[in-house]
Amino acid sequence: MNRPIGIFDSGIGGLTVARAVKDLLPQETIVYFGDVANLPYGEKSTTSILAYVIQICDLLLQHQCKVILMACNSASTVAYELASAHVGNKAVVLNVIDPFVDYVGSQFSGQSIALIATQRTVQSGVYEKKLQALSSGIILNSLATPRLIPMIEASFSQGIDQPMINHYLQHAALQEISALVLGCTHYAIIKKEIQAFYADSKPQVAVVDASEIIARYVNRFLTHHQLLCTSRQAKDYFMTSAMTASFEGAVYAFFGREVKLTRMAAPREDAASLGG
Repeated sequence: MNRPIGIFDSGIGGLTVARAVKDLLPQETIVYFGDVANLPYGEKSTTSILAYVIQICDLLLQHQCKVILMACNSASTVAYELASAHVGNKAVVLNVIDPFVDYVGSQFSGQSIALIATQRTVQSGVYEKKLQALSSGIILNSLATPRLIPMIEASFSQGIDQPMINHYLQHAALQEISALVLGCTHYAIIKKEIQAFYADSKPQVAVVDASEIIARYVNRFLTHHQLLCTSRQAKDYFMTSAMTASFEGAVYAFFGREVKLTRMAAPREDAASLGG
């Protein structure tokens, strides 16, 4: 089906997923929305996130997207079911948590691992609940790391703050683990810095991000449902609610300059659009 794949996040984090999808499915056209004006979602109310997500889904539907991938853990946590119901049969809504949890559950069964994520994702307990449902025997410690997203959003213009990363990783909740799960798509951007922290640990701590895992999941889904694009249709199209130097730099770093990049109106916090 020669319609684009819609992907959205609160900022640049979802670009890691979009790049992985593009690498695996180069014929597919990506339509991406980064809601920079409203980031981070992890600190927003449930009502606000629901309103943002519905408006973004409507925007992506205007671009005839066949799939809408919620490349944001916080949005996936609170808005996936509502988004699916709102979109109906106009497109398929996918989230990043379910396939990621399935992977983690299969790879680290019976082990002690840790999760870093936004306050919203950690407080929801969604990873703990879903891993328990898999009877994986995994012992999971979770830590909210709210200062990382603003730092990452600014990293393409201001650089990476390694001491801040190290400060979080030294927390007691993240000790004596075999794997660290990056429960926010933003965190894949600092994966190398996180791995550097663990470089001397014995045994080595595996650092697991969702980007390639989600890309393979999207590929399987499109293949199974015969939704794969058969020929390249158009340039990838990127939209943002705030044209910052970091967002622009991140788009070009991940995708080069042969893309369309547009500023759109920011989704509103009121819930007026929730009724359809």
